[in-house]
Amino acid sequence: MIKAVIFDFGQTLVDSADGFRAAEKQAQDKLFAILGLTIREDFLTIYRRLRKAFHGRSDFSRNSLWREVLYYYCVAPETGQVEKWETEYWETVKARTTIFPEAEEVLESLSARYEVGLITNTQGQEASGTHRISLFPELEKFFRVIIIAGENDIPPKPDATPFRLCLEKLDIAAGQALYVGDDYRIDIRGARDAGLHPVWLKHSSVRRNWPAVQTSVPVITSLEQLLDLEYIY
Repeated sequence: MIKAVIFDFGQTLVDSADGFRAAEKQAQDKLFAILGLTIREDFLTIYRRLRKAFHGRSDFSRNSLWREVLYYYCVAPETGQVEKWETEYWETVKARTTIFPEAEEVLESLSARYEVGLITNTQGQEASGTHRISLFPELEKFFRVIIIAGENDIPPKPDATPFRLCLEKLDIAAGQALYVGDDYRIDIRGARDAGLHPVWLKHSSVRRNWPAVQTSVPVITSLEQLLDLEYIY
């Protein structure tokens, strides 16, 4: 019997896709300019390869990524330069983050019947308390427990620790909890390996190349489908 519904944040409850695209383009432009390169495609190949490696180990620090890119090209940034870029990056993402239209209504309905929690990975900034969830009190109020994985010595998803910590705080067994997220490796496999029931949200309004995987995990295309959990689990 499901007693708790736990959510991821980005691209699950809010849409930050345009914000990330714009912020990434701005960051790449800044790096390309400071490096003094002439062939952009070669630079982007290196940048994407390094970014993929960082994401593969659940390291979301843009500061560290950009320093790695600069190090690759044997260029040292000016003091405070990368930190300034990081601030500007997240300002762009936050400015272009919007709540999925159905999110608030769905959370309100579910919170009346289940325990509701949130497990989201850190944005990679060093200072805690900077996560975008704080910008959306209309969503934040529905969560009994919020876990920012990657902060305060909590390893990031897909590690099982943040899932288990949330379950402990909710006083719910893993088999009684459903976890909703958009990232197959981080959310779906992470939740499944921790013993929760994962639901893969491939939101119909999100422009994305979803990984082609064969899975028995339930797939939904709208948060509203969670209102009938008996048809999912």
